[in-house]
Amino acid sequence: MKNFKDLVFEDRPHDMGIASRIQFDNGYGASVVKGPYTYGGKDGLYEMAVLDNNGNLTYDTPITNDVIGYLSEDEVNDYLTKIQELPNVG
Repeated sequence: MKNFKDLVFEDRPHDMGIASRIQFDNGYGASVVKGPYTYGGKDGLYEMAVLDNNGNLTYDTPITNDVIGYLSEDEVNDYLTKIQELPNVG
């Protein structure tokens, strides 16, 4: 299982924070960001979205129908696990 420590964050342009994308064996992935305009970024927390097998945001999973904000590292880990436990996409 991949977890928060497997995320590779890169700086976003114009001091907009940091971002990481990761894909999983089941075809899904996650986008994890933190910055001044993300949900929770001003508090040092993360925002996360589920990605489909093409790397696009998807709102069609039992995980969420939107982005998920105000997440601690532990909560990001919990969601990464849930995404990896989804049945294979497509």
